[in-house]
Amino acid sequence: MLLKQDFYFHSIGASRPLHIRVPDQGEPPYPVMYFFDGHNLFRDEDATYGRSWGLDRYLNAWNKPMMIVGVECAHEGNLRLSEYLPYPVGFGWLKGIDALGEATMQGLIYELKPYIDSAFPTIPFRECTGIGGSSMGGLMAAYALVKYNQYISKAACLSPSIGSVSGKLWHDMNASDLSPDTRIYLSWGTKEGYGKIKNPEEEDHSSWLYKTCKATGDKILRAGGAARLYCQVGGRHCEEDWEKQLGIFMPFLWQE
Repeated sequence: MLLKQDFYFHSIGASRPLHIRVPDQGEPPYPVMYFFDGHNLFRDEDATYGRSWGLDRYLNAWNKPMMIVGVECAHEGNLRLSEYLPYPVGFGWLKGIDALGEATMQGLIYELKPYIDSAFPTIPFRECTGIGGSSMGGLMAAYALVKYNQYISKAACLSPSIGSVSGKLWHDMNASDLSPDTRIYLSWGTKEGYGKIKNPEEEDHSSWLYKTCKATGDKILRAGGAARLYCQVGGRHCEEDWEKQLGIFMPFLWQE
């Protein structure tokens, strides 16, 4: 069952549509995975570029009943970038963007999660709570896993925009007491255009996106957690190609 409803976040002073999937099969209570850019998850007609991840189709064929809570982003100007940016940036394409990512996460953890856990038959514990996103949403998923590790145990970070804030994220990772059951998935595509692409039809371990993914995953591994890096040969920065990774990161994160 797919539901759409608005939710007011006091942390950012605005309402955002929620795209919620409640399993039609399986006995409750259910684990929950939160996603950024929730409008891109289920229905093509809701997706920004007319193509969704097809997450509902995937979960209908999967044997693990799970709730999904997708939070739609802001669509005005640079507000999405701002709400998905956890640290100030003094250079590059994000220079000058207000960093409201921490406020976004406070709303998700302290406002949205309690509501979901009270209104739906969820398993509220961190072991049964995951988060995911792509691009800036992938950065936010990594940030959430680190800063809110007491609430979130697993993260899917597809084509994450870590580069501009990598130093600050890695500093927080080094300073955090991460649980050894932490799991992270990090991916990049050979046609995304980050750094010099040697051959888009072969695995690429030279791009900046790969290097930031590897360094992030290595820090999770050193903390005793699990990390999966995936190079999508021919992968582009789009929902159509991120959909192809569902059967890779979902089983990994949920240990199928």
